[in-house]
Amino acid sequence: MKRFIASVSVGFALLSANSAPAADGNAKRGGEFYRACVACHSLEPGVHLTGPSLAGLWDRPAGRIDSFVRYSPGLKSADFSWDADTVNAWLADPNAMVPGTYMVFRGIERDRDRADLIAFLRIAMAQGGAKTVVEQKLVPPDYVRGQQPEPLSGALEHAQVTAIRHCADSYFIATADGRETPYWEMNVRLKVDSRGTGPAPRKPVITGAGMMGDRVSVIFSSIDELERFVAEKC
Repeated sequence: MKRFIASVSVGFALLSANSAPAADGNAKRGGEFYRACVACHSLEPGVHLTGPSLAGLWDRPAGRIDSFVRYSPGLKSADFSWDADTVNAWLADPNAMVPGTYMVFRGIERDRDRADLIAFLRIAMAQGGAKTVVEQKLVPPDYVRGQQPEPLSGALEHAQVTAIRHCADSYFIATADGRETPYWEMNVRLKVDSRGTGPAPRKPVITGAGMMGDRVSVIFSSIDELERFVAEKC
């Protein structure tokens, strides 16, 4: 572990020395770059997507949000806080800074582009930053929430799953409108959304998961519900 932490420190030092951000970044232009971040991050406190919420993280230790459980071992044991230098090194090459990071992002090569995004993040990641960046018109309001799934409670009858049976290589999915539709088992994804955006208990929801219409996701409110709902029956 000491060797790993030392390699992280060395990697950060080298990146900081070789990729220092340009001074006086443009926060408005940085907001345009932030568009690439909304798929994985929100700016709302406690709202985690693929990556953790960025709310209030400026000048806070990396890898320390208790409600986010998907940090890589490197970030869990990291010994740095998010400031202009560390964010710059991270944006330049996350995997070089923290080897084995789970973040799938190749990095931003141009110093000026990183400086602009850092100028934006300095505001957005401060306390109350989500409200500030919208008030200053740095980003539109939908950037703040990120690509959060739409709430699934109150789905229409054709999307309310009432029964699922598995037979041979197929799932037969019954819905509240009285239909039962067969799907090849490899085209069905069984998921859990335990957050407030998920389906109501005992009311799983089916959604499309492909452009051809032959792939679907069935989303449950809990693992226990998933296990109890799917029956092996021909």
